[in-house]
Amino acid sequence: MPTTRPVHEEIARLDRLAHRLDSKFRMPLLGFRFGWDGILGLIPGLGDAATALPSALIIHRAWKLGLPRATLARMALNTGADFAFGSIPVLGSVFDIYFKANLRNIALIRRHLEQQSYGNKTNLYDD
Repeated sequence: MPTTRPVHEEIARLDRLAHRLDSKFRMPLLGFRFGWDGILGLIPGLGDAATALPSALIIHRAWKLGLPRATLARMALNTGADFAFGSIPVLGSVFDIYFKANLRNIALIRRHLEQQSYGNKTNLYDD
């Protein structure tokens, strides 16, 4: 019988993935953080496609965790904007560094799970 990992372990795993993509490295002196999404985005065409796969995994896992459609749609918009604007050569990588779609999506997952655990349902689409 397959085992499923506890929700807090799944969130921690997704959080590590999002941090690798969006804020793994720190620019000395300037202090801003960036990740593989910004770096790989410098490779025309291939870079943004490569980072879209782990971003899609985060959305898929959110769906498996039972997040409502409205939240999943917001996550898809974040990832879509990251992909669309990120495909612009050089400026797209600057966008990736500041927008941090994956960290935004992890925040949406956490917010939903916190609301669910406290019974504070502010979204009409919450089940």
